[in-house]
Amino acid sequence: MATRLTILGASGSVGRAVADVVAAHPGRFEVEAVVAGRDARALAGVALRLRARCAVLADGEGGAALAETLSGSGIANGAGEAAVLEAVDRDCDLVVAAIAGTAGLRPTHRALRPGRRIALANKECLVSAGAAFMRDAAAAGATILPLDSEHNALFQALGEAPIESVEAMTLTASGGPFRDWPAKAIAEATPQEALKHPNWSMGAKITVDSAGLMNKGLELIEAHHLFGLPAARLRALVHPQSIVHGIVHFRDGSLSAGLAVPDMRVPVAHCLSWPERVETQIPRLDLAAMGCLTFAEPDTARFPALRLAREALEQGGAAPTVLNAANEVAVEAFLAGRIRFGDIARLVEAVCTREGASAAPAGIEEALAVDFAARERARALLQQSC
Repeated sequence: MATRLTILGASGSVGRAVADVVAAHPGRFEVEAVVAGRDARALAGVALRLRARCAVLADGEGGAALAETLSGSGIANGAGEAAVLEAVDRDCDLVVAAIAGTAGLRPTHRALRPGRRIALANKECLVSAGAAFMRDAAAAGATILPLDSEHNALFQALGEAPIESVEAMTLTASGGPFRDWPAKAIAEATPQEALKHPNWSMGAKITVDSAGLMNKGLELIEAHHLFGLPAARLRALVHPQSIVHGIVHFRDGSLSAGLAVPDMRVPVAHCLSWPERVETQIPRLDLAAMGCLTFAEPDTARFPALRLAREALEQGGAAPTVLNAANEVAVEAFLAGRIRFGDIARLVEAVCTREGASAAPAGIEEALAVDFAARERARALLQQSC
């Protein structure tokens, strides 16, 4: 039988990779619903390409444009938060959770159902509400499949081995466009420079996070919740070639690594077909042509965001929720030209310091409340400095 999919974040970079894999395997997958943020035309294009039964925009104001574009197609459509949640409730086997930001928290949490698989690409579910989300996923009987390339590599490298056999896990970072830049130049970098990622094609926010290594810090927090390892046993290495995505260090001294070309269709294909595998047309990795693979310790003096994320992970409680909220505000301000690149980490650190320690959110709504308060604090500090 075909696997029935719902794709949350269908018009983004992950959503486009999902569409490519689905389109390459006619009959293997059926698309129940596709959901996107504001772009009615892009969502309609995905819905038509994949013959989805339903298409929904999160932005209520885009409903008329979506309905007009899909007129005569037979594809049910809607707009607004209630329509998104209704789309999530439609019967399916697997939900791809790729809505960016905290906007993905409620729908991804709503997707947790007995027997469902969740291909998780939304960082905020684990960074902002990790303990509560994983608890509720277990209680619901849902299976969480890591869709981020690094966590998917760790998941594959771990295989059937028990987590008790693991000594540590390492996630790799390309180093982004500023890997070899001096600190002063990094601090003054423009949005255009920050968005020139050397290896990956991603959305603007995650690309900026990658340029400052905040993305790797957030991924360490994700790994903590996905695999249950403490901060001291989670590591990051700079690996410019982006071929080794994750490494599992076992207690007997052996290592298992996940290698692939830097293409999101690799983890997507794995999650969509798990526990089986499907054929893909993705370019094969040629190690001889690569010549050599290099690794280095990250420089947290030039990239303080990684240090801040690790400190939040070590502190625990609501610290990661506050960190993520402040970072989203800071990155938005940077992309709008209101602050410099170096100000992103400074603003995040200021918010995290002033918020202080508090318990981990007990549920999704509490996480959203902590997120809201931290954003308000970040905007207030931003207003004072501008």
